[in-house]
Amino acid sequence: MPRHTLPARYYTDESLFQDELERFYCNSWICAGRTAAIPNAGDYFLRDVGVESIIVVRESSASVRAYFNVCRHRGTRICTANEGRLSGRIQCPYHGWTYGLNGQLIGAPHMDVPGFAHGDYPLHAVAAEVWDGHIFLHLEKSPPPLSDQLADLPVKFANWQMGGLRLHKRIVYEVKANWKLLIQNYNECLHCPLLHPALNQLTEYLGADNEPPADTYIGGSMGFRGSAETMSLCGKRVGEFLPALTDAECKKVCYHAIYPNLLLSLHPDYMMLHTLWPKAVDHTQVICEWHFHPADMDKPGFDGSDAVQFWDQTNLEDWRVVELSQAGIQSRAYTPGPYSPRESLLQAFDQFVLDREREGKGV
Repeated sequence: MPRHTLPARYYTDESLFQDELERFYCNSWICAGRTAAIPNAGDYFLRDVGVESIIVVRESSASVRAYFNVCRHRGTRICTANEGRLSGRIQCPYHGWTYGLNGQLIGAPHMDVPGFAHGDYPLHAVAAEVWDGHIFLHLEKSPPPLSDQLADLPVKFANWQMGGLRLHKRIVYEVKANWKLLIQNYNECLHCPLLHPALNQLTEYLGADNEPPADTYIGGSMGFRGSAETMSLCGKRVGEFLPALTDAECKKVCYHAIYPNLLLSLHPDYMMLHTLWPKAVDHTQVICEWHFHPADMDKPGFDGSDAVQFWDQTNLEDWRVVELSQAGIQSRAYTPGPYSPRESLLQAFDQFVLDREREGKGV
């Protein structure tokens, strides 16, 4: 694995950034959101991947579909609102070509010409699969199954029963840094004593139990200091322990970066997600969500703000420092620096980046 940080071009070169978008975001399963965001037939949301816009829609009670947001008539983008409800059909605003929620063309005004067949012009589909409430997309036509990329994670995290958790809060951040810097920052806590005084009171920064790096993810877990029970401003649980957790799972937080864009943080009483959406070589949109058990959220007086405020404060501290990293790496004075033995997960991520680059070049 690399003994030094990556050269500056991996964070500053525009052409390399475009190549990475293709390799990591268009040629991998990416986490797009949660099934609970589209509970009813016709509910949809959009996700942008580089220049691509993807419609993620609930076709029926049991089916999630995804399509390129491109009309088959003259290429017009069909949906413009970031989320909404479709009344059983998807209609282009330009000339009225209309599609069913299954993507099939059902209406094409003025196309009464010889040889025209509605069945020849469905919306271009995007592969969509669901893992425990998480919707994943793959932009290739014939991708491998999602299970290949998830490896042992469904078994590892089964007790959190993520599919049954409910969204409490969403915050969208715009971070002026390359997407890889956010993954690296997430996977080490050596910076915690200096940058995160509130977090450092709740957990021992040298106490991470890191797992051996996998081909498609890195991560580990951390326990709590003293009487702390979870990560919140007061260190106390916001709700009950999630019902299926073991005693050991109730005493830790699992932090896993699932390549390329999901940062999954599983607490004893809630789940926090970050999804990373690169907008430019030095700009990443981060969607952060907090999910709790419905039984807790339905209780009178439920208030999840203690956990939200704790992590919002921590997020802002992290975003500031990764923006400083981005600024420093852009300097002509930057040269790769040495990794410490406690930064093995970052080394593994760098190796993943380099390996995928070689694969893309056919090396």
